[in-house]
Amino acid sequence: MTARRKRLALLAGGLALMGVAAALVVSAFQQNLVFFFTPSQVLAGAAPPQRSFRIGGLVQAGSLKREADGLTVAFVVTDQVVQLPVRYRGALPDLFKEGKGVVAQGRLAVDHVFVAEEVLAKHDENYMPPEAAYALEQGKAGAR
Repeated sequence: MTARRKRLALLAGGLALMGVAAALVVSAFQQNLVFFFTPSQVLAGAAPPQRSFRIGGLVQAGSLKREADGLTVAFVVTDQVVQLPVRYRGALPDLFKEGKGVVAQGRLAVDHVFVAEEVLAKHDENYMPPEAAYALEQGKAGAR
């Protein structure tokens, strides 16, 4: 084999390895991609049924229920148009309150209850995730 053919084989091998590495990176990115949906979009069927996603809105006043074990809670997230029940097992953030903004990540169960794996609350009185703020504005506009 000539030196030119060796260089060409090495170049082809290097390009093939870079292609495999790029494919692995894209695959990992797609598996970890989490989309945001409003309760209206979830109940309309826009959310992926078998994948984890995020919902956001307001915790409906009077909806927070704690189980006897002290860790399991149920509450309702609303975009002021539709309400979506949520179950969560774990410690809630200190700033989690009824009537305040929340984003939860998890999956939709077959009984149309969102089973959260993580619950995030706003960190001060002026902050709300942009997606949740937009969803609430859309809900207010649609309710008029």
